[in-house]
Amino acid sequence: MIDIGVNLTNPRLMKRVDTVISEAAAEGVSTLIVTGTSVEESRQATELCQQYPDALYATCGVHPHDARHWQSDTLEQLKTIASHPSVKAIGETGLDFNRDFSPRPQQLSAFEQQLELAVQIKKPLFLHQRDAFDAFCSLLKEYRDRVPDAVAHCFTDNKKALYALLDLDCHIGITGWICDERRGLELRSLVRDIPPDRLMLETDAPYLLPRDLPEKPEGKLNLPKYLPHILQRVAQHQQKPVEQLAGEVLDTTRQFFGLDA
Repeated sequence: MIDIGVNLTNPRLMKRVDTVISEAAAEGVSTLIVTGTSVEESRQATELCQQYPDALYATCGVHPHDARHWQSDTLEQLKTIASHPSVKAIGETGLDFNRDFSPRPQQLSAFEQQLELAVQIKKPLFLHQRDAFDAFCSLLKEYRDRVPDAVAHCFTDNKKALYALLDLDCHIGITGWICDERRGLELRSLVRDIPPDRLMLETDAPYLLPRDLPEKPEGKLNLPKYLPHILQRVAQHQQKPVEQLAGEVLDTTRQFFGLDA
């Protein structure tokens, strides 16, 4: 299995990288895509990839929360980092009007510049969106036909948003949100509408620990080793055998990120 979204540069995971990777591998999660959320963390992600070339790949980008830190040389720094062979997508980028940690005009500017970068260097997009769908979708539409591919990371939105993303030929990343008996009910009903060639899975570790794990880990730390649990829940709600879904997701993910079979 491949976990397409792991915040391995987060301090809670960085101090135990060896263990995180080995425990994931023991559960059949052999490859992790490390999420880049700022220039520094994108750089750290590629450094981790160099240390663990058989297990890690990375994305490179500036999260909307960090858009307020965008500088005149940020785009060039991202372009340099993105040239590293381990970097397979541009992001995490997009818009977040839920928390507004960065002013909205700065979010829009950072997002558009990263869309342009993806077009320029021909890499897919790793996208984030919270409570900003109209603005997000409008901007994405301007660039979508010039970008190789795009995935809506950690999709938790409604039916209208899902169908709009599918109409834009986007992939959909599903996390442990689907395991939440309070907030994940709508997602459970929607996941059956995601075609097999558009579905990918992720933990978003260390965040979004699946609420229905039989045993809760200390500190509620989510880890890539729990990805098979998410797979089981998605298979349940898609009414598919786990083995079939695992094969479909693996093929889709390898194709999206350009990974060897």
